[in-house]
Amino acid sequence: MGILNVTPDSFSDGGNFTSLSAALRQIEKLIQEGADIIDIGGASSRPSADIVPVEEEWKRLEPAISHAIKEFPSIPISIDTWRAEVARRALDLGIHMINDISAGTLEPEIIFHTAKAKAPLIIMHMQGTPLTMQVKPEYGEVIVEIVEYLTQRINEVRKQGILDIIIDPGFGFGKTMEHTLSLIHNLKLICSLGVPVLTGFSRKSFLSKITGASALNTEPLHAILNYQALQAGVLFLRVHDVASAHQALAWYLKSNTK
Repeated sequence: MGILNVTPDSFSDGGNFTSLSAALRQIEKLIQEGADIIDIGGASSRPSADIVPVEEEWKRLEPAISHAIKEFPSIPISIDTWRAEVARRALDLGIHMINDISAGTLEPEIIFHTAKAKAPLIIMHMQGTPLTMQVKPEYGEVIVEIVEYLTQRINEVRKQGILDIIIDPGFGFGKTMEHTLSLIHNLKLICSLGVPVLTGFSRKSFLSKITGASALNTEPLHAILNYQALQAGVLFLRVHDVASAHQALAWYLKSNTK
């Protein structure tokens, strides 16, 4: 899953793809590198990010969505949003998937719209909101609490008619370095919940803390983590650098071929 941020303030590439021409060039690049899905976001979910009004988020998203569907018809388009109205409009335009960092808790109507469109829904674990999530996150037993939360949300979303569910444990969303490392070590448990799992390590701050490198220069560690995720049973890798992820996938397939 290749990431496209059409935002002015995303943590690693804010402002790079706000023009339609730049956005379409980036989509083409991601596809050429091997992306199977494009995930487009119009509102930053970085730590301490402010809430973007619905109309502003839609103003950023609509041109990229409309043209992407027309120019790349064979590629599924996902929208990274927790806003029910944004999701409804995007689904009406013909996008294929909703990626909700709140797992349908901030605006529950998003579940209704996704179910009505018979689209898949990605539900993520997050403690708090982007504005508060990294302000001293605390857990009793981090893995137990994440598993319980995701299980509860899977059941709730299913009750409301969505059968195609993908879960994301939420790296970088309300988790300290200790929480993150524990989650990495327990990915197999997350993958045992009976639905496909997505991981999003790409350019997260914990990579920079480990390596001392800037977000844009953490691809070597990111590739290692992608390989570990695949070994654990993860089916979707959400990444900025698709080429690097493909190398990790190629090595995984090669090393696991008997």
